[in-house]
Order: sequence, then C-alpha cells, then structure tokens
Amino acid sequence: MRVVFFGSPEFAVPSLRAIAERHDVVAVVSQPDRPAGRGGKLQPPAVKVLAGGLGLRMLQPTKLRDGVLASELAALVPDVFVVVAYGRILPPDLLAVPRLGPWNVHASLLPKLRGAAPIQWSIIRGEKETGVAIMRMEEGLDTGDVAAVTRDSIRPDDTSGALSARLSTLGAQLVVDTLPAIELGTVILHKQDDTQATLAPPLSKADGQLAFTAPAEVVSARARGVDPWPGATLLLQGEVAKVFGPTVVEGAGRPGEVLGLRSQGLAIACGSGVIAFAEIQLPGRKRMPAKALLAGHPIPPGTVVGA
Repeated sequence: MRVVFFGSPEFAVPSLRAIAERHDVVAVVSQPDRPAGRGGKLQPPAVKVLAGGLGLRMLQPTKLRDGVLASELAALVPDVFVVVAYGRILPPDLLAVPRLGPWNVHASLLPKLRGAAPIQWSIIRGEKETGVAIMRMEEGLDTGDVAAVTRDSIRPDDTSGALSARLSTLGAQLVVDTLPAIELGTVILHKQDDTQATLAPPLSKADGQLAFTAPAEVVSARARGVDPWPGATLLLQGEVAKVFGPTVVEGAGRPGEVLGLRSQGLAIACGSGVIAFAEIQLPGRKRMPAKALLAGHPIPPGTVVGA
C-alpha cells in the first residue's frame, strides 16, 4: 500500500518505522527544523532523522493551505495518509488526496481528550486509563470515526514522557494491525459520542506552575503531567526551581510549607497531604537529587514556596 506519513516528534517514530517495514512510504511530511538549545541551532524533527536513515522522500512545508503540498502529494497517488503527532491541521484539499482516506494515530480513548496534548492532560486530570485510537480524519478536531482502540493503564508514577513512550509503541502496532483492513475495505468504523468529548489543549509554560493549595495527589498529577515539558516549577527562595519525581507522603502543614527532607525527597505541604520531590533543579544548575542539593543549598523547614 502506498503511504504518505505525516509526523514530527519522537512519538511518531515507532509508527513510521513499523509502516515502512510493511508498506511503500512514498513521502514523509514533517515540521520544519526548529532552533533548539542555548545556541539556537536548527534541529531536525525526530521523524526527519529516521526518514533520512531509511532513504525516504522528505517534505517540510511551511505552508499547507496554498495547494502546493496537496498537488505534490496527489501526484504520488497515495492510498492512505497516516498522521501521527504532525502538529498542524490538514486543510480539506489535503484530506481529500488519499484514495482510502487520511488516518490519525491519536493518543487517547476518543472522544476523551481531543486536541494537541492528550497524554499530558490524561495524567494532569487524574485519569486511570488511556490508550490510542486510530481515527479516520475529517475537518473537525479529532471528531472522525474510530477504526480501532488499544488501552493502557496510567501508572501512579507515570510522567507524560514515560507514558508517551509506551503509547507510541502501542500506537505503532495498532496502526500496522489496522491498515490491512483499511486496504481491503473491511474496516469497521464507530462514530464518536460527542456528548462525552473532552479537550486537551496545548500546554504553555504557565501550566507547569504548581499550586500547593491543591491536594497532594493533584499537585503530583500536575508535576508528572508536565514532565518533561514545560516542567513543574515553584518559587523557592526567590528563584524559579524545577522539581521532579513527586511522591505523596504522610504529614501536614501550611500549603507550600517546606517540611524538610524525607527518604522520597524534599517534602512540601499541600492543601491536604504532603508531596516529596526526589530531584530539584535551580536556575543555571544541573538537576540534582534533593539530598545532594540541600547539602550545599539549605532550605530550612518552615520556608514557604510559591508558584
């Protein structure tokens, strides 16, 4: 089957690799290279790196709505588009190109968590289960009919990075298992129940600010959901620090009050309960275990941290 693959970040890499092993990938479309790091050097998307290694035709358009990409891809006569975390909305002329339709690998149990950041919000909102859905794309935001679903439990210590890695592998297997039925025309589609839909909007840096007036379980979920980006932050002795590895522990205190060092890390009281962070990163410094950082940078019990 002739496939055009759309994708950009690491999450999409397993799907491209699995599809390329089984089908004819006639083009790969990814986001343009972006500046990264302190030097602002242009970095290619993870999908571009893999596509180069596989010798696949690579396209990185800056515009999607001028008809140029749709014309170029139509000339390749693709059977399907497979879209995995591409990061941009495809206009109608592109959606109409493939003979057997455009298909999306979406990291949620649709109609829950439609949008750009379903993995992060599934953790932040305290969901116990998530998964991956294969959806036939249409103009609406993740509103298309669903062809297949696989489920996965959200673990108590899951970060969005860890959960993303698992779901990327599950999604790759699910899409290659579903493509034969799409090719044969035997795929069974299920309409989404729009009344059950929830949204998962893109995260901003502000989403990483921890509010210790919330219960410890809520603070933990927020901290894990924004790891690795934008990262969980708090105001500590006048500096914005990043914190990692939250664990809910026993204890009580004023919201935001530092209670000292526990075996699980630096303990901070919440609206109810206490949360301990295993690692801390101060501005301009390396990420360190809480015990090591406190040895050279004391944080007295009773110190109050803020967002």
